[in-house]
Amino acid sequence: MMNQTQLHTTMHTHFLHGQHDDKTTRMIENILLFSDLPEDYLKHIASCAVSRNYPKNSILITEGDQSDSLYIIESGRVKIFLNDESGKEVILNIQGQNEYFGELAMLDEAPRSASVMTLEPSRFSIISKVDFDACLKSYPDIAVHLIRALAGRIRALTENVRDLALHDVYERVASLLLKMAQEQDNKLTITQKLTHQEIANMVGASREMISRIMKDLTTGGYIESHSKQITILKKLPAHW
Repeated sequence: MMNQTQLHTTMHTHFLHGQHDDKTTRMIENILLFSDLPEDYLKHIASCAVSRNYPKNSILITEGDQSDSLYIIESGRVKIFLNDESGKEVILNIQGQNEYFGELAMLDEAPRSASVMTLEPSRFSIISKVDFDACLKSYPDIAVHLIRALAGRIRALTENVRDLALHDVYERVASLLLKMAQEQDNKLTITQKLTHQEIANMVGASREMISRIMKDLTTGGYIESHSKQITILKKLPAHW
């Protein structure tokens, strides 16, 4: 276990070697998992993080891997997905800047439960399990944030299962759009760029079906799409 003296010694060593990055510290401070940490701990985590760039369509994690790192998205987007030998794919989530993934590896030694791929050129801060464990032992309140974050993701997965089991394709699409939309200039806008194929993989439907639904919603004046960003103009119909 790293005590306070050891932690500050480690931090001082990192500072002497010029490994501390104020930009990384500020970025980590915006991550919910670390939002309440004191400044010195944020700097310590920043000094441990390794930044890496990946091109579009890079596989960062493969389901079943034994990797043990936490990834923080500095820029870009990733999809978290499952697929089978036939190539059929289900997208569990799409994440962007200031979000993170790989946190389950911080808690156990089990293989990765899903695969992760970049959807565009992306940059990540990567923290190893060893460094994360050292910080967790020195500042155990991080565990509370981690548990809450995991609880939130379990609830989201439960809602996804409910949608798949109880709702038709249109209802699943409408639910997805409303969940992802954020208020912007008095309109509900999905700022993440989504292709029809990505929406199809998230709701368990064919791309052709999604294209028909989106076309009808656009023609009806319910949504508009520019550069793959979707704006909800008025209340979506209950049924298609």
